[in-house]
Amino acid sequence: MNPLSELGKSLLIFGIIFIIIGIILIFSNKIPGFFNLGRLPGDIYYKKGNFTFYFPIVTSIIISVILTLILNIFFRK
Repeated sequence: MNPLSELGKSLLIFGIIFIIIGIILIFSNKIPGFFNLGRLPGDIYYKKGNFTFYFPIVTSIIISVILTLILNIFFRK
């Protein structure tokens, strides 16, 4: 198969995934408690005076696992 055809299919799939993620992000504020990524227990938040440190470790792990599963489904040989 033509390599450009494969590239086109991949770009189309990624575009559809980005559209779905965008729709979820737009409507997630309408449902309370539905989308708490970024404010999960285990995310590190430290505030003292004018200094604030935020490290979303649990959120990063969850996003990594979800993306790994999705990419393994699409690019399995």
